Amino acid sequence: MGLASRRFLLDRNDDLYRLPNATFERMFRDPTSHRIPRFAGARVRMTGVIVELVDRQPLRVVWTTFSILTFDAEGCFDPSAFDQHQRALAESALAPLFAAPSVAETVVDAASRFLAKGGSWTPSRTVARRIDQAALGRVKCQRL
Repeated sequence: MGLASRRFLLDRNDDLYRLPNATFERMFRDPTSHRIPRFAGARVRMTGVIVELVDRQPLRVVWTTFSILTFDAEGCFDPSAFDQHQRALAESALAPLFAAPSVAETVVDAASRFLAKGGSWTPSRTVARRIDQAALGRVKCQRL
C-alpha cells in the first residue's frame, strides 16, 4: 500500500486539467518562468487529492483539499496570495487550540477566517465525483 498526490485545476466550465506536482513546485518557486496563459488574469480553482495505491494502482481517494490560485495578466501564478490563504487557513484551524478562554471577550478577530475562506471553494457533488474519477485514472483530463 502507498499514497500518491494529485493536483487538478478547474476552469470556469468545470473542465479538469492535471497539474503535475513538479510543475506546481516550479510555478511556486519561479512563477515568471512557468506561465499558464490559459488562466491569465483569473482566479482558478485547484484541488489536491491524496489517493491510496495498492500494487501501484489507485484504489480510493482518502483526502481532498480545495484552494484558489491567482494568476496575473500574463498567466503567472501569484504564490504570495496562495501562501497568504494557506497560512490563514492554518491559523483559523489552530486558533481554538491555543486561545485562552475568556468569558469577558465579546469581539472576535475573524480576519484569518475571512482570508482563508477567500482562498478555498466547495465543489458540487457532480464536480467532486469527476475529480475523484480523474484522481483514480478513470476520467482523462488534459495535462498542464
